[in-house]
Amino acid sequence: MGKPTGFLEYKRVSNPTRKVEERLKDWNEVYTLRNKETCEKQGARCMDCGVPFCHRGALLHNGASGCPVYNLIPEWNDLIYKGRWKEALERLHHTNNFPEFTGRVCPAPCEAGCVLGINEPAVTIHDNERTIIDNGFEQGWVVPEPPECRTGKTVAVVGSGPAGLACAAQLNKAGHTVTVFERDDRIGGLLMYGIPNMKLDKKVVQRRVDILADEGIIFKTNTEVGKDIRAKKVLDDFDAVVLTTGATKPRDLNVEGRELEGVHFAMEFLAANTKSLLDSKLEDGKYISAKDKNVIVIGGGDTGTDCVATSLRHGCKSVTQLEIMPQPPKERNHDGNPWPEWPGNEKTDYGQYEAMISKGKDPRKYSVMTTKIEGENGKVKAIHTVQVEWVKTENGGRMPQAIPGTERYVKTDLVLLAMGFLGPEDKIAEELDMERDARSNYKADYGEFKTSIKKVFAAGDSRRGQSLVVWAINEGRAAAREVDTFLMGDTVLP
Repeated sequence: MGKPTGFLEYKRVSNPTRKVEERLKDWNEVYTLRNKETCEKQGARCMDCGVPFCHRGALLHNGASGCPVYNLIPEWNDLIYKGRWKEALERLHHTNNFPEFTGRVCPAPCEAGCVLGINEPAVTIHDNERTIIDNGFEQGWVVPEPPECRTGKTVAVVGSGPAGLACAAQLNKAGHTVTVFERDDRIGGLLMYGIPNMKLDKKVVQRRVDILADEGIIFKTNTEVGKDIRAKKVLDDFDAVVLTTGATKPRDLNVEGRELEGVHFAMEFLAANTKSLLDSKLEDGKYISAKDKNVIVIGGGDTGTDCVATSLRHGCKSVTQLEIMPQPPKERNHDGNPWPEWPGNEKTDYGQYEAMISKGKDPRKYSVMTTKIEGENGKVKAIHTVQVEWVKTENGGRMPQAIPGTERYVKTDLVLLAMGFLGPEDKIAEELDMERDARSNYKADYGEFKTSIKKVFAAGDSRRGQSLVVWAINEGRAAAREVDTFLMGDTVLP
């Protein structure tokens, strides 16, 4: 490394955030960039650790550790420290098709595996990644690179989320003619309509989609395979098909009152908001508004946090986020959760922080189960909850058990269900009579990605279940290698 003592000389400096009072007035991105000089010093903090754990994604029992797309992190950290930004960009693009996405929305399992993180704040890998790619676009270094020749083979990619786009990009590089089918009116899948604009600006998504189109990928929007076009026709028309439809079937809440007006799945709320924002800057009214409402978000994950942040920008009266799981510890438990495992301590994301500042309190409530939704004149007016404790079952698992005397009645005008996703929707699998796994995902082994139907492959959340954008990119790239091998007998794709 160019600066062996950098981690001793420089403290961690992350990308700054805009002030809450300012950012709640618009839908612009929360985070801004450090200047290049600061970033170069942060690159110098990447120690010569000998055996880096940051750049090799591994699934440990508590989650991912290290980068799932195998970013060459020590290499590009050293390059930015030396001011060799274009070379750093080339090394970054070698493993990651879309660092501008992961540099914004990835929770950074790479930093969980950083050796410096054993006893010091980890290297700012996530922020360095975003700075490299954003600087690359600013300098004009990121340009379309269409393949020099075509193979004559055709591939259909169904779904344009991160897995689908990564798969399409790699197959296009190999010279195949790739058509991406997307049921929405814009390309991007969850990148476009699942993640709010303040976390991932849609101009950033469209910028990359435009490059992919200039490289020769064919995009067909407003076309749902299994509805607007039969899956069997797609199978007949193409030499190979890759299903990257995502895990879009939401987990529902099976309680009395679920059918009341004002109870919505989180993605109904988030997707409609983003579409209205892009179409009319929210002037068309075609979204679910939280303005002046008491909002209850059921679910403590990233999607729930996005609902909190969106509700605040609408001008909600109050917002509460309910989580059925117990509150995590404030600090990492080094005995039961040691490095390099993903740290299981409580993390405060942007939406919760915004609620703390603007509403004066943390919106999260832990170990809470909703037992009933109450309404009046067909509209939701309150929810009934109870505190739970997690008890061991005979088979070694755990289940929530209600604590008598902890029942509560909470007034609300809007309930948003953000409890995760169960798997892909059924249309394609049913039409093709495709084999699925116990969780209803398309059954296809990791590493091969072949489904039970000849020349049909599956990747991303539709194969592995709900996961991270970076895992989707991993699977899209890996599936592209298998498809290329299937079509050509061998592959040169990385």
